[in-house]
Amino acid sequence: MKRYCITDSPEVAARAAQDAVDMIQIRAKDLDGRALAELVRAAMALGANPLLVNTRTDIALACGAQGVHLPSSSIAPSTIRRITPRDFLIGVSCHSVAELRAAEIEGADFAVFGPIFLSPTKLVTPLGLDALRQAAASVRLPVYALGGVTSANAPLCLEAGAAGIAGISFFT
Repeated sequence: MKRYCITDSPEVAARAAQDAVDMIQIRAKDLDGRALAELVRAAMALGANPLLVNTRTDIALACGAQGVHLPSSSIAPSTIRRITPRDFLIGVSCHSVAELRAAEIEGADFAVFGPIFLSPTKLVTPLGLDALRQAAASVRLPVYALGGVTSANAPLCLEAGAAGIAGISFFT
């Protein structure tokens, strides 16, 4: 099972790196650029996991991170590709099939789709496994399930077609 850890904690990032998760995203929306860059550099020093930075392509590039993760309403991945290295990863958060298709057309490498289940960090109605199944079948892009994913329900996400799971509380 592919795992994508989303965190603002150096300790969680360190555990995820030790556990050999497939990707780590630094998501610290409240930090200014300097503090975020320090956090990213500290996470980069942890190991070989691809490290992505939430929304801040500039910080990702300046720190040598391997990618960026964007909200669906962000600048198109194809625009970002003009200024990034060839192997730079671009992930997009999506909440509908239309957003997934747009992310794929615009050149994203993968998408996170959700929330699938009730989530302790998002107070929104979950989309459910049927929506995940439809979403994963609608694109060739790897789709990671997000939102309320636990060790118990992660296999259901994979059965529904998810390439892996993404999470915040899953890794804390």
